[in-house]
Order: sequence, then structure tokens, then C-alpha cells
Amino acid sequence: MPPKAPANHPSYGDMIKAAISTLKERSGTSLPALKKYIEGNFNVPDNYNVVLKRVLKSMVSSGKLVKVKASFKLGEALKKAPKAKKPKAK
Repeated sequence: MPPKAPANHPSYGDMIKAAISTLKERSGTSLPALKKYIEGNFNVPDNYNVVLKRVLKSMVSSGKLVKVKASFKLGEALKKAPKAKKPKAK
């Protein structure tokens, strides 16, 4: 078998984080809104829906996302982005 070609898109976790932070829904971002954003902004394969649901489920269980009714919000683990360190003046 030939080696698997690399994906033409970022990781699903990165795409989900970008979609939720860009859409900025107050009550969370719904699954149809996530799909629409990802389809419009990234080159994903036709069967991405299955992988997307699996990744969402794993991110909720790990605490990276919070599920609110049928929507998703960023969890505390993803909200706290590492801050860039400023160089000290000499």
C-alpha cells in the first residue's frame, strides 16, 4: 500500500476551536453552524461528518469543550491560551 497522503486541512480540534471562537455565539455554537463554518473555510473530505462528531465527543469528555443543550462552548482548557512572553529589558 502506498503511504497515506497528508490532510489538506488543520486538525479537527483546531478547526472546531477556530469555528467556535470566530462565531462567538453567546449560548454556544450548534453542530449545524460548526459544519457550515468548517465546510466554508476548510477543504475537508466528504465523510468529515463522522470524524467531526467523534472529535466533538472526545473534546467534551476531556473538558476542552462544554456541551450546553445542543451547542458547544470552549472549555477552560482551551480558553486559557498560553500568553506570549515579553522579552525583559536590560
